Amino acid sequence: MKQVTFKGKPVTLVGNTVQVGDQAPDFKVLANDLTEVTLNDSKGHVRLISVVPSIDTGVCAEQTRRFNEEAAQLPGVKVLTISVDLPFAQARWCGAAGIDNVQMLSDHRDLSFGNAYGVHIKELRLLSRSIFVIDSSDRVTYVEYVDEVTNHPNYEAAIEAAKRAK
Repeated sequence: MKQVTFKGKPVTLVGNTVQVGDQAPDFKVLANDLTEVTLNDSKGHVRLISVVPSIDTGVCAEQTRRFNEEAAQLPGVKVLTISVDLPFAQARWCGAAGIDNVQMLSDHRDLSFGNAYGVHIKELRLLSRSIFVIDSSDRVTYVEYVDEVTNHPNYEAAIEAAKRAK
């Protein structure tokens, strides 16, 4: 299991570590209108999944804004942002921030995504900052588990991976 810290202190990640080449695990999260969303709902598309602990924090907000901007330059790529924030809070934040190219999804109910992708922080019941690119045949083509949860991911590497995925 990958070693990750939160504000310099080690945290425990629950679930299975996902690696490049793996078949992408399925998950069940909630859209802002409370409908269930699974990996299969975007089958046939490249997916860039941006995982943030809470949309109401600075780095998470910047990460979401950055991928929202980049999504316009990624034709055929579905950009999903997943956190454990309530769907209502996500919708409010997106409306205030003008986020419209990223689909915000909530893992608050079951931590289905967090456990399937090994990003559920046991001590905090939050998701660890990470990025996954999944190709149109549901293979994982890029993975970044950010070592320190309060740091930014490697945006350029993730975007390039999404462009290369088919």
